[in-house]
Amino acid sequence: MSVNQAVILAAGEGTRMHPLTYTRPKVMLPIANKPILEHLLMEMKLAGVCRFIFVVGYHEEIVREYFADGKSWNVEVRYASQRNLSGTADALRTAEGLIEEDFLMVNGDAIIGFQDITRLGQQAGNALSLIELEDVSGLGVVEVKENRITRIHEKSATPPSKLANAGLYRFTTEIFAAINETPKSSRGEYEITDSIQILINRGIPTTYHTLSRWFDLSYPWDLLTANEEILSTLEPDCQGEIEPNAIIKGVASIGQGTTIRSGSYIQGPVIIGRNCDIGPNCFIRPSTSIGDHCHIGAAVEVKNSVVLSQSKIPHLSYVGDSIIGEGCNLGAGTKIANLKLDKSNVRVNGKDTGRRKLGAILGDNVETGINSSINVGTLIGNRARIGPGALAHGIIAPGSRIF
Repeated sequence: MSVNQAVILAAGEGTRMHPLTYTRPKVMLPIANKPILEHLLMEMKLAGVCRFIFVVGYHEEIVREYFADGKSWNVEVRYASQRNLSGTADALRTAEGLIEEDFLMVNGDAIIGFQDITRLGQQAGNALSLIELEDVSGLGVVEVKENRITRIHEKSATPPSKLANAGLYRFTTEIFAAINETPKSSRGEYEITDSIQILINRGIPTTYHTLSRWFDLSYPWDLLTANEEILSTLEPDCQGEIEPNAIIKGVASIGQGTTIRSGSYIQGPVIIGRNCDIGPNCFIRPSTSIGDHCHIGAAVEVKNSVVLSQSKIPHLSYVGDSIIGEGCNLGAGTKIANLKLDKSNVRVNGKDTGRRKLGAILGDNVETGINSSINVGTLIGNRARIGPGALAHGIIAPGSRIF
């Protein structure tokens, strides 16, 4: 039978998303000007889910304030708090008292289409969502036989298949008895995959559904890929003021109270939030998201980037393939490099990002002086200051001063 209740795991910090998650949970990072968690909620609502339990923990006040009781989305939202982040099985255990029937569970940092959610929800008994990938390193993988899961391997060094666990589950209440018998894993956590393996070992069938669409949002640059994908389906919407001689090509969504000043050139898909001051004479290129209360000024070019609310890029600057945190201010002439001279993939802290073009990831309240330069793949922590004419590169800790 189909289910109409879902548990969404939203308690984690997401340390691999630093510096963006120093001040917010991973599920509240924006894509196309909406938190990841909101995108997921809307897809689940389209799949017929109307009752939600959010398991919250790290900076839970941000989630609670934003979603409240869910009435703004015409759904019901209740909360369970995971005080000690001890794994996915422990997270689900905190919601047990709110569940009386079959339900869906999903990692809050997933973006999965409603069609796949619907198909999984319509399966009987316990079921997992899978995604077939060439590279399954760092992911849980499964072995299957005759449409059933036979074994789950959590982050195996030698994965036996290319079928990865996509983090969307359909459960009966049988799962809670298995959770109560689940030991800590080698990582010191209570893993829901171990609980599922207990069910399988008891002969309780666990089926699966292979997803058609899934984003792995593990690292900051993954937000750029998801932002590009979601903006590709953007609907045009203009609630702001467009001055004469401002040009908009392609699809753009412009929020209430925003002014697009004369000489600005916007090439969609682009989304701009509320109460922004854009231009004059700036160039905003495709796949760019700009949050609320932002200023993009004269002779500024922004390309394929995510700019969070209340940030200012006022004069003569270039931002490409980057994420700019909340409340940042870039001094005149700030340039962010986004392409290596040898055109090879950008690496961050030794990891291949898979992107040939990647600029910088700035945390909240970063400021740069005039004519500062930021090299490809630079991560800058919250409240860092990059002085006039300085070159920033590598991993820069929060509160640092680079002069």
